[in-house]
Order: sequence, then structure tokens, then C-alpha cells
Amino acid sequence: MEFRILGPLDISADGQAISLQGARQRTIMSMLLLAPNRVVSVDALADAVWHGNPPATARNQIAICVSALRKTFKTAAGVEDVLVTSHPGYMLFTGEHHIDALEFEASVAQGREAARSGRVEEACDAFQAALAMWRGPALEGVAAERVEAEATRLTELRLDVYEEYAGLRLGLGHHRDLIGELSAFIREHPLREQAKAHLMLAQYRSGRRAEALETYREGQRLLSEELGIDPGPALQELHEAVLADSPRLNPPPEPAVLLAPATPVPAHLPPNVAAFTGRRTELATLDRLLDHLDGDGLPVGSIAGTGGVGKTALAVHWAHQVVGRFPDGQLYADLRGYDETEAPRRPGAVLDRFLRALGMPGEQIPTDQHERTALFRSVLDGRRVLIVLDNARSFQQIRPLLPGTGQCCVLVTSRDAMGGALAGDYAFVPLHLSALAQDEATELLSRVAGADRFSADPVAAARLSELCDRLPLALRIAAARLAAKPHWSVRTLVSRLEDQHRRLNELDLDGKGVRAGLRLSYRDLPPETARMFRLLSTLNVPDFAAWAGAALLDISTYDAEDLIEQLVDAQLLEPLSAASGHVRYRFQDLLRLFAQECAREEETEEALRAATRRAYGAWLGLTAEAHRRMYGGDYTIVRSAAPTHELPGHLVDSLLEEPMDWTESERGSITGLVAQAAQDDESAYAWDLTMTTVTLFQSRNYLEEWRYCGERALETARRTGDALGEGAMLQSLGTLEIILWEYERAHERLSLALRLFEEQGQAQGRALVLRNLGQCERHRGDLERARELTHQSLEIFREVGDRYAEAHVLGVLAQIELERGAPEASVRLSKEAIARSEELGTARGQAQSTVRLAEALIHLGEGEEAEEACRRALDLVRGSGDRRGEAHALRALGEALWCLRRLEDAEAVLREGLMTAREVPDRFLEARAALVLGCVQALRSDAAGAEGRLADAVRLFTEVGAPAWEKRAERLLAELGGAGPDGLPDSDGLFARVRP
Repeated sequence: MEFRILGPLDISADGQAISLQGARQRTIMSMLLLAPNRVVSVDALADAVWHGNPPATARNQIAICVSALRKTFKTAAGVEDVLVTSHPGYMLFTGEHHIDALEFEASVAQGREAARSGRVEEACDAFQAALAMWRGPALEGVAAERVEAEATRLTELRLDVYEEYAGLRLGLGHHRDLIGELSAFIREHPLREQAKAHLMLAQYRSGRRAEALETYREGQRLLSEELGIDPGPALQELHEAVLADSPRLNPPPEPAVLLAPATPVPAHLPPNVAAFTGRRTELATLDRLLDHLDGDGLPVGSIAGTGGVGKTALAVHWAHQVVGRFPDGQLYADLRGYDETEAPRRPGAVLDRFLRALGMPGEQIPTDQHERTALFRSVLDGRRVLIVLDNARSFQQIRPLLPGTGQCCVLVTSRDAMGGALAGDYAFVPLHLSALAQDEATELLSRVAGADRFSADPVAAARLSELCDRLPLALRIAAARLAAKPHWSVRTLVSRLEDQHRRLNELDLDGKGVRAGLRLSYRDLPPETARMFRLLSTLNVPDFAAWAGAALLDISTYDAEDLIEQLVDAQLLEPLSAASGHVRYRFQDLLRLFAQECAREEETEEALRAATRRAYGAWLGLTAEAHRRMYGGDYTIVRSAAPTHELPGHLVDSLLEEPMDWTESERGSITGLVAQAAQDDESAYAWDLTMTTVTLFQSRNYLEEWRYCGERALETARRTGDALGEGAMLQSLGTLEIILWEYERAHERLSLALRLFEEQGQAQGRALVLRNLGQCERHRGDLERARELTHQSLEIFREVGDRYAEAHVLGVLAQIELERGAPEASVRLSKEAIARSEELGTARGQAQSTVRLAEALIHLGEGEEAEEACRRALDLVRGSGDRRGEAHALRALGEALWCLRRLEDAEAVLREGLMTAREVPDRFLEARAALVLGCVQALRSDAAGAEGRLADAVRLFTEVGAPAWEKRAERLLAELGGAGPDGLPDSDGLFARVRP
């Protein structure tokens, strides 16, 4: 894309004009173009758009305008990275795009550097090219005070450049050509004394002495009338020289170029790190800088990473490896960008040291920083020098220190990657340095404290590395402590580091340990960013998205994202994959511990509790909404009165586009938050989060997480006297016991839950418990009692309007009727359950009832209809990722194919069902599939295979405590073992024995 502001605002892509809609977009775009690669705050944008009087909705309106601009650029040019969100506002990232103002200033700088070096014609060419870019007043037509002020600066620069250009041309003898130009220029800008001086000199050198004197008198009159002042000393001196026909007005000889004397070869690199370990991949990345030597752009490498990750060690180590490629020397400077006691070093001071090291006498070094930069680049021209700029604060700090030649190479270390400023303009090689690999961490420990101690206990060595986050600084400190304590074992230090409240103290070394390094990054954070850092650390979650931070601080998600991205830029958070469109972030453990320390020191207990409650509320609100979208409402669960923290509707829709996938992605966070809420005695949040997540736990077979959450929530409910929560968790854990075939334990929990729900008058809870008690009675073999309890639950579900539970219970009744020997009733109930599920749009319930329908059809000998039903169920469960449901459907499909005498197809499907049940894992499902598969293999004359499958079925039924099925499998195994070639029951006989 091409952006032109040296005249009316003009934007184009590949030569095609791009139109902006309205004055606001033009003003915002102008503000960003006037500060390319720099953040323009939302406040500044709002001030420009509304002329210093922005409305209360200004931030939202600015965000809408920026979003519209992004959409325009994406549509017109296919680019998405031009406008970047960066706290506290937005930044225009130039990348490979063109901005005429930048090119103008670059051409001006090139011209000035050429002029200082005596290359006058080259300087004139550069100035001419720069001035030719102007098409009129800068940003003409954009009426905003802030824009106009910056446009005035550009105009003043243009006038200065023209005067410099005219002065150079006078030196080249172009005085006759300049008279007309300068006369017109002065008519337009009558108060420019430098231009008048140039015109007087041009007139004098052209033999027009009288005109030169008249030009002076006219200027003198105008200055007196307009400003009440006399011409400046320079103009007055020129006037006196014209009157005296001074010979100094003749064209001067060509200026001599000041050359630096022969210089020594600087070798500033610090000593190499003796214990440097690993980093082979990173060193290879830095080697790419060498490929860009002598290219069009200056090779610049950036090593970014958190404090203590080993940026300086890597930079120095690589520099020592490649010194042979830089025969003209190596310059090194610690820029002290993050120093506890000293301010960042000024570029001018660093340039002074570099120039002296390159042989420039002190008296010839200019005082002006810009002139020093120009001289530095001139001295380096034609030389091959490596420059290491360590511990840089910002691009502004290093920019004056960058050479102008691709023969040199620069390597920068910083906690800021500076990619937005370096990419595009330089041959940029970025490197984000992360923790060491495990083997590298162990090697580093061994080098410092001795290999024998770590090789003798590799488990402790791995744990020590983990507790140090595999950060080189922390590892070196830990190893140094071991080296100083030969009587300690590795496990001794590990046990001390395991205490989270002591870990940072243990990794301190004379006040310069991990904590000190992290504090340097933390102290410079803006207040709101620092508070975000503190509060995020209080969440017991493995990772999080920006909406979690928004809940903690009770701010908008966009503002939270800006604050979090500042923490990423400061290397205090790590961004994770953004495959879903929502970037996730995480702490390293040591950073989290440091942030928690800061939270304890700087936040009140009330503020922390309020923030975590909002976070619990945000997760609960999203989890509950995910449940509603999967079930069609608040069905099959009991809800608490815990308040939720509402997020914007468009964000909720985006997050929950696939509700089950979102719940899966938050599984670790929900588990951690349940434990945290339980510890905080926030009972309602703990048990409600557990209950609304059970669908995930059950369908994806996360049974350990289910039990963990349920037990933690049950404990806190009992501790806080939350009877509703206690009943809810007893019901939930009772359901889990049924899945695990622990029916007696399930009956015990469910009976307690029923009493609590009755005392609370909680009809929904009673219905859930009665349904599950019916399952317990079914397992005990009392089908009549099971049918009675299940019907009671069905009536209550219909009374309270739980349509999903109604559909599910109809399916359960269908199963009971099938086992009672009433397949026709089972078909009727299954079809009714399917219809209810279709009305709700719940694939899972529909699939469950469809499998039950298939089983009833198989009993009735309707194999084709059963096959069709099973394949419908398979499509449903595979679409929702329900692996347990897939195992059920495959087993039923295998039976349907057996019913149709398609034994080969049946065997293939049953093998797949068996493998799926193992992957879930579900031992009862695996046993059912093995039982049917064994019979099919027997019918296909695979006696050995059949015997093995039936033996597996016996073992598995025994393990899960299903005695009726165990006896059935044992009888079939015995018959198979004692049967001769013709003594095996026929297909129908076998088929009858494997059915419920």
C-alpha cells in the first residue's frame, strides 16, 4: 500500500485508490500516519476527532472507526497488519508499505549526510527528490488541530530543506537559475530571512548588485512593519558585504572532506560465558544475519525474552563465534535499558565512545546527536564491524546507533522484540529466547555444580530444572548453591524450592537473583498494567484469554487485551496459539510467584476477593451458556444463585461457536478454579462450575477431573453449610459412581442427596436423583422398582419444564422396557425421546435415544431399520466428538449387521467399536463389544479368536462388577470350549444370548 500525506490524504494499493468514509476515518488515519510505528493513544485520537471535546462514547467510536479502516484495507488490498492495537491506543505498522512523509525525511537525511561529507551533487539530488514528493500543503483538507500542528512541522521542514537545497546549488554555481525560484519562494514566504540571503547572493553573483540591495531594503521594511524588528545579523552582514563588494561573496572552493585518521580495530566484546550451554537452534538462527552481509539492508538481529533467560550470554557467545567475519572490529555497549540503579544510557554518549574507539579525535566529534550519528555512519562506511547493543530499552534508544551500511551487522538484546520498528526497514532476524530444553538445563547444572550429583539422581535434576523454569539465571543460582553446599543433595535443594513462598528467596544471590531481575521489568509498568499482572497471577488456571483479565479488572475486553499485550511486550507473559481467533496467555511459574508476591503486598484482601469473584462469575457465565447451547436451556442440572460476570454478546457468540470445544479448551482452567473457589469457601461457584461442566467430563471421559471437582466442591459445601450445593454434588458424584459401576456407593450418595433436595424443596434435584436411583435398581435387577422411580422422575421433569431431561428419561424408560421384554414399548418410547431431542436440537440426546431405538428394532428382527438408526446415531456422535457415544453406536451397528447375516461387515464394525471403547476408556462398553465380537468370530469359524474375545469379556465384566453379564459371558465361553465343529449354537441362538 502507498500512503501520501504531503498534500491531500491519498491512499492506494497497487495503483488503485482507496477511499475512506467520512472525516473521522480521515482524521484517525492522518494521526496514525503522522506517527508511523509509534503508538497513538485513544485519548489523542479522540481529542483530534472531536476537537478537544470528545463524548463519553469516544473510545467505542474510535474502535469502530479503526475496525472499519482495517476492513477497508483488507477488502481493498488484502492486508490485515497495517493498524495494530497497542496500549494505550493504536499504531500504524509500516512494514513494506510506503509513506511519502517517511520517504521524504529519509531522503532529506540522505541529502544532509552527503552534504556533510562534501558530496554536494549527491546531496542536491537527494533534496530534489525529497521536494518533488510534495503535492500541496500537508494533509490538506483534514481539519483537526493536532493534525494541523504536525502538518505545520512537515511544512517547516520542507521550507528548511528548500533553503538548504538552494544554498548547495549556490555553491555549485547555479546562481542564475535560482533567482526566479527564490523570488517566487519569497513572495510566498516573505519572512524567511535565509531565503532572502540566498536571493541576494544569487543576484549579486549574477551582476545584479542593485537588485540585491533592493531585496535587502524590501525585507527590512517588511520585518519592521510586520514584526517591528530589524533583519538578523547574518542578513545584515551580507548586506554590508554586498555594499563593500567583499571577495568572500565569490563562490567558495569545494569543501575538503574531513577524513578520520587510520584507526585501531576495536574489540569491545565481554568475555565468553564459561558455562554457556546448548542453544544450537538459536545460534543457527543468528547465523542467518551473516547471509545478509553486503546486502541491500543492514543486518539487525534481535534477541528478546524475559529477564534471566540468557539473552546477553547468547549474544556474547554468538559474537565470539563470528568475530572472524568482522575484521574491522567489534563494538559492544550495555545500554542499561533495565537497570536497577542507573538510567538508560543516552545514544549520544554511546556514539561518543564508539567514535573514539574507531579513531575519531574527541575535538572532531560533534555535540549534536544527529550529527554524531551521521559521522558514525560515515566512519563505518566501507568497514565490516559487528555491533552488540545489549539490554536495550527501546527502538528510539538504538536507532541512532545503527550504521547505514550492510557491511556491518547489529545484534540487539532487549525485553522488547522491537519487531514493529525493525521489520521491513532492515534485514531483520528476530529471535524470541525461551527456557532451555531439559537436557540443556541439566547440562548447565552439571557444569556449575558437578556432573556426578545430577547423574546420580536424574529425577531430582529434572525436578530442580522445572522449579527453576529452566531459566539460565535461576539454574546458575541453584547450581551455585549446591556447589557451595557439598553436603546437600539435589533433593535437599528441591525440597526447599518446592515451598512456593520460599522459592524466590532461595533463588536470590546477593540481591541480584530472579526476583531482582523481574522487579526491573515490573517497576516500569503503567499502574493499570501492573495491576493486571498482579491479579492474573491469583487465578489458579494454566492459561487464559483476555476476557479473563477484563473480568478481573472489570474493564472492556479490548482494554484488557491491550494491558495483557503490554505484559507480553515486557516479557512478563507468554502468548500461546491463537488458532481459535482468541489468543491465550500463560505465566511461567517464577513469574507467577513474583506476581503473587506483588499482589499480596499491594492489593487488599477485599479487592482480591472481589476480583476473583468476577473471574469465577465470568467462567461460570460462559460455562452455563455453553451448557444452554448444548442442551437448549438450563436442563439436567441444578443451578446456584452465584452471580455471573456478563461479557459482551458478540464475544460470547464468538467463544461459544462450538460450545463443547470451548468447554474442552477451558477444562484445565475450570478444574483449577473449582479447587480455588473451594479453598476460598466460595461454595456456590465451586459446585455450580462442576455441575455445568459434567457434560464434558462424561462425554469425553474425564472421570478423574469429575471426581476431583465434585469432591472439592462437596467438601466446601459441607464446610459452609450450603445444603443445596451438598445435594447437587452428591447427585453428581452418584452419577459418576453409576458410570464406574459402583452402584452401592452411588445408592448411598443419591439417598443422601434426595433427602437434602426434599428439605430444600428442590424439585429439579429430586428428579435427577430419582432418575439415577432408578438406574441403581435396574442394576440390582429390580426392573419394576426401576420403572417406578424413573416414571416419578419423568413426571417431575415435565412439571418443572426440563425438556432435555424428559427426553433422556424417556430413553432410560425405553431401555428398561427392552430389558423387561417389551421391545414394542421400547420402540415407542425411543421414538418419543428422539422427537423431543430433535425439537431441542441436542445431538447427544438424539444419538443416545437413536441407539436405544436400534437395540429395540434388533430385538424385533428389524435389522435394516436398526442399521439405518445406528448410522444416524454415528453421524451425530462423530459430529460432536462424543467418543463414548460412538462406541455405543458401533456396538449396536455390529449387532444390526449380525441380525442381517452380514457377518464380515459386523466383525469389522465391532473391532472398531472395541478399539473406540478402549480409547475412551470404558471397560463395560469394551466388554459388551468383545462379547458380541467373540460370537461373530465363532460363527465365522475363528474359534481361537472367539475364545480370546469371550475371555476378555469375562474378565472385564468381573472388573466392573456386572455379575449378570459376567455369567452370560462365562456360559458362552464354556459352550464354545466344549463344542465340536457342529456343536456351536446357531446364529439365532447365539444372538439371543448376547442381548440384554
